[in-house]
Amino acid sequence: MGMLSRARRVFPLIVSLIVLQTAAPATTPAESDRAVCGTTVGVASPPSGAVTVDPGTDLSALTRTSPAGTTFWLSPGTHKLASDQFGQVIPKDGDVYLGAPGAVLDGQRINQAAFTQQAADVVIRGLTIRGFVAPLNQGVVNHDSGPRWVVEDNIIEDNEGAAMMAGIGQVVRGNCLRNNGQYGINAYRSSGGLTDLVIEDNEITGNNTGDWETRVPGCGCTGGAKFWSVDGADIRDNWVHHNHGAGIWADTNNNDFVVEGNLIEDNANEGLFYELSYNLSLSGNTFRRNALPYGQRRAEKGDNFPVAAVYISESGGEPRLAARTNLIDIRGNYFTDNWSGITLWENADRFCNSPANTSSLSCTPVAPAVASCAQPGIATAPLFDDCRWKTQRVLVRENTFEFDSETPGCRSLCGRMAVLSNYGTYPDWSPYKAWTVPEAITFHQGNQWSDNQYYGPWTFVAHDASRTLSIAAWQAAPYNQDTCSTFDGSPGC
Repeated sequence: MGMLSRARRVFPLIVSLIVLQTAAPATTPAESDRAVCGTTVGVASPPSGAVTVDPGTDLSALTRTSPAGTTFWLSPGTHKLASDQFGQVIPKDGDVYLGAPGAVLDGQRINQAAFTQQAADVVIRGLTIRGFVAPLNQGVVNHDSGPRWVVEDNIIEDNEGAAMMAGIGQVVRGNCLRNNGQYGINAYRSSGGLTDLVIEDNEITGNNTGDWETRVPGCGCTGGAKFWSVDGADIRDNWVHHNHGAGIWADTNNNDFVVEGNLIEDNANEGLFYELSYNLSLSGNTFRRNALPYGQRRAEKGDNFPVAAVYISESGGEPRLAARTNLIDIRGNYFTDNWSGITLWENADRFCNSPANTSSLSCTPVAPAVASCAQPGIATAPLFDDCRWKTQRVLVRENTFEFDSETPGCRSLCGRMAVLSNYGTYPDWSPYKAWTVPEAITFHQGNQWSDNQYYGPWTFVAHDASRTLSIAAWQAAPYNQDTCSTFDGSPGC
């Protein structure tokens, strides 16, 4: 029934619910250890057999007349493409583009994209790429999501749209992805089927300079990096900071993400937003000062929704999908001075085939089809469960949470943990009306906090936004959360 499988997985790991001993990071990483922006990139000299490209040479034409697998070395200086919006480089399979220190590929605020079309195994390394004007939801590098590109040690900055798109098996390593109009990375492929991405050691900062959520309210089209229907992603050791929106946002039927060792801080919205997606290992990350502007704006309007550094929205562990974990396992992370900690949310009115689902053409991967999620079938098993993107099997364990009660604009709406839903009302044929989903997410879907360390005046929200709990109530029946956790140094188990 729509289940995914992948031969590439050597062993789909079935993770035990037994708590293992993994400590939160002993020290938080320094920004200087992660900085790529502000450094010099480039390949100092052309490798043997490379074609040297000087400023003023037509790189597009040179690529057309050279055989597949050619290495091009762009010498220092500013390189430009044709003076129209369609000036672009169309690589062939295995082409390699290297930039010398000081080599800049400049889109002149005219060209829409730098490297395009469907060639495989292309390498882009050591270049500064700026001044391109990709349209909304499009990208400058790998514009058409060619497979197995390696985009490494570049500075891609001050472009419109996304710095890059992603293709199957793409590696994005050691880049400065800075001040782009929409995204640093837009991992979306129009034909679907993105798999096996590696995003590591990048600095992703200042993106969404176009403020697209204000210009197109509710577009869900902003942030440092956005992932759509990606099956398998390793996001490691990046510095994701000061983006004008979420830092990392996985939206709609993503699966099998490993997010570890990242420094995620000072993003205007969530540090990590995992939405309508599955099977995530989130470990060893540091989250600092995320969602402060967003939380404050909502608080000023009297909105009591628990804005958080990590927002798990209609997402959960699903054993029927092949992955390295069958949970959302949030473990061994360090959170300090964010607006709030972790929110687990499920919209009772948002399910496959509901008009309230903004991803209206999508269905869960465990349901047969969108049309199947209708009455009368949806009212009984298995569709009653399989038509929902369920926030289930989420473990929050062995993390450290610090919170400063002096957070500006808090109004008692920051410093919270939450597991909640809304009262179901829509559409009129929905089988999830009333308190069905709040009861399920709070008590019956395997969502559990345990063995965490808390510092500061934390409060807790459970079931629905109106229900705020003290530590004692959160730990007591019927919630039974944060077993063996400590609060301001109190004894645990």
